[in-house]
Amino acid sequence: MAKLSEKKRDSMKESTFGLPEQRKYPMPDESHARNAKARASQQVKKGNLTKAQERKIDRKADAILKD
Repeated sequence: MAKLSEKKRDSMKESTFGLPEQRKYPMPDESHARNAKARASQQVKKGNLTKAQERKIDRKADAILKD
């Protein structure tokens, strides 16, 4: 996965994030989309994310991965 610098992350549109209201799970490319799905799954298991939030992230990532 490519590194995402703080400067680039800060300049990204909110629509690029899996959870735009929190600016979490950035998905500027397929690599980051796959990573976001994996991290979301881990966080649900830990109790830090709801299933609804995971589904939102997965839908966003799936749209990127299908392109």
